[in-house]
Amino acid sequence: MIPLVPLLFLAFAAVLVVSSLLVILHRSPVASALFLVLAFCSLGAIYLLLHAEFIGLVQVVVYAGAIMVLFLFVIMYLNLGHDVESGVTIVLRRGLGWLLGLALLAEGVLLVSRGLHLGPATTVPVAGGNTQQLGLLLYSRYLFPFELTSIVLLVAMIGAVMIARGRREPPAGPPSGPGPGEDS
Repeated sequence: MIPLVPLLFLAFAAVLVVSSLLVILHRSPVASALFLVLAFCSLGAIYLLLHAEFIGLVQVVVYAGAIMVLFLFVIMYLNLGHDVESGVTIVLRRGLGWLLGLALLAEGVLLVSRGLHLGPATTVPVAGGNTQQLGLLLYSRYLFPFELTSIVLLVAMIGAVMIARGRREPPAGPPSGPGPGEDS
């Protein structure tokens, strides 16, 4: 019998490859962005399987959360239009949704029937962990690069605001009518 971790790795890798292909092959920019979210989430799950919990959670929170909200905001701001869906696409999407839902349900039933529980696989307490070691390194040895990165991001954000502010149309010349205090 094949262990569960390699099967999960293969499943998440397949989802990652297929969703990455759909990002570049799909015509709708909104659907491509949503497939990119699916790719980011499956990559985060692969990181979790490799015991890189911090990187996996950052992958989901930062990329699938914050970056994709920004992408979707830009897509909606550009008003690229929407696809007209036919009956076949709606049936295909609903069928795929039901299949994925049934697969998730079957996986849950399998996990419960085998008696697998959430939590650590061992009962031996681990001193620290990936996240604690990363935090200690980040805020001790690499504090200056970390702070420098935050300053660069702050300057980039201020620059983006200033560029967007500068694109507004300048006010027209002085009013052509009489000014305040003048008689007409």
